[in-house]
Amino acid sequence: MPETMRGMILEEPRAELRLEKLRRPNPLPNEVRVKVLACGVCRTDLHVKDGELPRPKLPLVLGHQIVGTVEELGEEVEGLVVGERVGVPWLGSTCGFCRFCASGRENLCDQARFTGYDHDGGFAQYATTDARFSLPLPGSFTDDQAAPLLCAGLIGHRALAATGDAERVGLYGFGGAAHIIAQVARYAGRRVFAFTRPGDTTGQAFARSLGCVWAGDSNSVPPEPLDAAILFAPVGELVPRALRAVERGGTVVCAGIHMSDIPSFPYELLWGERVLRSVANLTRSDGVEFLEIAARVPVRTEVTLYGLADTGKALEDLRRGAFNGAAVVKPWR
Repeated sequence: MPETMRGMILEEPRAELRLEKLRRPNPLPNEVRVKVLACGVCRTDLHVKDGELPRPKLPLVLGHQIVGTVEELGEEVEGLVVGERVGVPWLGSTCGFCRFCASGRENLCDQARFTGYDHDGGFAQYATTDARFSLPLPGSFTDDQAAPLLCAGLIGHRALAATGDAERVGLYGFGGAAHIIAQVARYAGRRVFAFTRPGDTTGQAFARSLGCVWAGDSNSVPPEPLDAAILFAPVGELVPRALRAVERGGTVVCAGIHMSDIPSFPYELLWGERVLRSVANLTRSDGVEFLEIAARVPVRTEVTLYGLADTGKALEDLRRGAFNGAAVVKPWR
């Protein structure tokens, strides 16, 4: 087996990713080595690349929506076998004993480490990962379809859960996460209202094709009050707009790991027992629960494929909103 692999390296924030020949990683005792078959492209990758998230490991292989097969087990690993297909999400490991971990909130662990941020990710032909945070994948999804479920889907699932029993749900930013969670919400009998970039009529048509009852741009007022809104777009100025759109007692959920500053707004937008909250990261139980739901729906992910050398283009296409759904990098393509 070769001791090297191809991977895309980020040397420093705001630099272009560079295709390099890298040493193939060997797993630590608690890790597995995964042959990467597909890796989803996430807006968080852009935030890391653009220097908006502090202190990443550098140089770094980005990518945290990994689908691959287990190739080698660390000596302490139990519960996985060579050849098994797994998904590797953003949350890469936690301490396991702090008050957050002990209370089922490992997503808030102060010692959490993240895939494609603290630890090299999936924009390469191989990756190592903590075996405990490698999720078995339903066989009903192809590698390409499964990749966006591992962050876009999981964060969307956690954000939708934060809306409680909201019946009228608005989704601001109709990209990878929204196009997945719109399908889950519709399956649960909710009515979905999609908000896209201004002028994105193609995206609005795409939203309607997935069962959204209304689609307009993010400057629009929905045709009726919402019970809840989820912000996937990392744009702080959307928060007051979403608060205006929700009914009294409604919830606005900020689902991104990074967002531009929220402008000041009058208290009357929050009054009436409206709730403004965020979701952070994900837990392993989120992963197990959501993947079962996604297979039951079943979710249909819309993906645009890129070769490894075109990872930088995939990121810029994501920034521009150049495709519907999600982008997926194929490291062996």
